[in-house]
Amino acid sequence: MKTRLIFTFFFSILGILSWAQDKKETKKEQLKYEPNFMVGFDVLNTGAAFFSDRKLYQGFISSKIRGNVHAVAEAGFEKNIYQKNGYDAKVNGPFVKLGAFYMLAKDAENEFNGFYAGGKLGGSFYKQEYMAIPVRGFGGSSSSVAFPSSSQSSFWVEGTLGGRVQLFESNFYIDVNLQPRYLVYTTKQDDISPMIIPGFGRSSSKFNMGFAWNIAYKF
Repeated sequence: MKTRLIFTFFFSILGILSWAQDKKETKKEQLKYEPNFMVGFDVLNTGAAFFSDRKLYQGFISSKIRGNVHAVAEAGFEKNIYQKNGYDAKVNGPFVKLGAFYMLAKDAENEFNGFYAGGKLGGSFYKQEYMAIPVRGFGGSSSSVAFPSSSQSSFWVEGTLGGRVQLFESNFYIDVNLQPRYLVYTTKQDDISPMIIPGFGRSSSKFNMGFAWNIAYKF
């Protein structure tokens, strides 16, 4: 009887150890990163550039890191002018954003189809020039002053809320997202806040909203 109990106990331990090892291997497989990339280009803002003063060209690259978490990097270039309330300014320069998003809901047959939310940190290093800045003179008269071109930088945090859908059975996707933004820090030229920041938009308020309509390709 004792021998039988010992053998039963021994094989039970082996069974538990084997099950634990299988669980460990399965978890390792789940955590293992398999190279995957999706590259997209914003066609909406590029198309709008032909009909407005704002020339905005931007794209992104993303990769599933683990589970529902995807890393994303965006980069672009913006050229724009600001002519309002006596101001006449122009700006141009590149910008970059780095962050991640989480798939809130996804297709059971294609994990890249679905809705997501996340956040990014953005920064822009650009040139601005003020052709006219209104100033109030003696006796209430108004005039303007100009400032030469200068290099500036700005940084912001940005949320993202969007969705992706595969185009038929191809590797192409439509990716649409909203980007609420908050300006954290900016340099100033002679204590004058910038009127426009590439990648952020008009900066008369610290809050701004962006929108992107991308065509993406999954490698």
